[in-house]
Amino acid sequence: MQYKAYSPEDYIKQLPEERQPTIRKLRETIKANLPKGFEEVMSYGMIGYVVPHSIYPAGYHCTPELPLPFLNIASQKNFVAVYHMGMYAKKELLDWFTLEFPKHSNRKLDMGKSCIRFKNMNDIPYKLLGELASRMTMDEWIGIYESQFKK
Repeated sequence: MQYKAYSPEDYIKQLPEERQPTIRKLRETIKANLPKGFEEVMSYGMIGYVVPHSIYPAGYHCTPELPLPFLNIASQKNFVAVYHMGMYAKKELLDWFTLEFPKHSNRKLDMGKSCIRFKNMNDIPYKLLGELASRMTMDEWIGIYESQFKK
C-alpha cells in the first residue's frame, strides 16, 4: 500500500494504529544501526534510506532525479516489509542473512529478491535487522551498485 506521506513521521501517522508501533520500532532499529552517510527520505511511498545526491550525484540509473536507494521499510496490506538492495546485489550478505534468520525466529523466512516480509508483527527479529542494516557501508553499496547495475 502506498501512502501520500511527506515525511517518515507523516507516513507512520497514516498507518493503521496497530501497525504504528512496529514501523516505529523498525525505523528506530534501522536508524540506530545504519552506517553514516545514508539519508532517511520518503522513497516510492515508503520510508527509505538512500545515498543522497550530494554524495552520489548520478542518482538511481532507472530514475536519475531520485537518490540511489539502499533500504526501505513499508507497511503493506498483509505484512510489514524490509527491502534491502544490498542483499539483492551481494550474495554473501544474502547467504549470511538466510543462515542467521532461523537463529532469531521460529517462523519460515518469507523473502523475495530484496524483500523480507513479516506477516506476524510479534515475530520481527529487530536485532537481526539492525545487524543487517549495519553490514554494508555506503561506499561499499556505491561500489557494488556501479559494478552490477549501472551500465
